[in-house]
Amino acid sequence: MAENIMTVNIVTPDGVVYDHHAKLVVLSTIDGEIGVMAHHAPIIAPLVIDEVRVRRVDKPHHEDSIAVNGGFLEFSNDLVSIVANSAERARDIDLRRAEYAKQKAEETIKVAEQKHNVDDLARAQVSLRKAINRINVGSHK
Repeated sequence: MAENIMTVNIVTPDGVVYDHHAKLVVLSTIDGEIGVMAHHAPIIAPLVIDEVRVRRVDKPHHEDSIAVNGGFLEFSNDLVSIVANSAERARDIDLRRAEYAKQKAEETIKVAEQKHNVDDLARAQVSLRKAINRINVGSHK
């Protein structure tokens, strides 16, 4: 059994967000969604703003959900290392705060579109994606 186990670490500038043994990790890279299992070929890939799903060894019928806001995945020697700009486990997400962030981003998008401000528009679109990701992941609690 131990031969099909890998370690999953998610680290942000604020510290370790996640550290468990797993059988499967599903995440989104800039080239699409991938699943990683033990003995996968080594890989380094940039991540997009999306949910990371982890099937833990100690809870085989449960998936942990983590909202990851960009970063990089590195996999080798049965170690999944994710270095993210920011990340939150579903249980740590404040849905009210995420809904408020979504609302503010949508308002900023409207104003930026009216003023044809491409920089503010781009920043607000990223903020909106992050807020929606947090809402989606936080709903898994």
